[in-house]
Amino acid sequence: MYDSVNVLGQTLISCSTSPLTGFFRDGCCNTSADDAGRHTVCAQMSADFLSFSAAQGNDLSTPRPEYGFAGLKPGDFWCLCAGRWVEALLAGQAPAIRLASTHEDVLELVSLETLVAHALDRPQAG
Repeated sequence: MYDSVNVLGQTLISCSTSPLTGFFRDGCCNTSADDAGRHTVCAQMSADFLSFSAAQGNDLSTPRPEYGFAGLKPGDFWCLCAGRWVEALLAGQAPAIRLASTHEDVLELVSLETLVAHALDRPQAG
């Protein structure tokens, strides 16, 4: 597993334990070389984003009990694949994110300024 550091250079904090998220199902958006999808963006689900994701072939709303997945609803936090978040960004459908819970690995794909513009927990100037 890569270091658990967020995009602000601080210790990565939990994204969600209910529903339990993360590539390692540890509640955090940790990643490793085994995580081909880069599940590194802690995003708050919205109806618009869930519809967008379903239209792209990744239905996150429908329960999949065979995988222990209850389905997501607006308001839930989830570790999204970085590429899907960027795709949604380009389509004007990016969900809000929690910077403190978003892994620094995503900075290889998108700038901190862009992330801050979509953040629920914007850093204070100071």
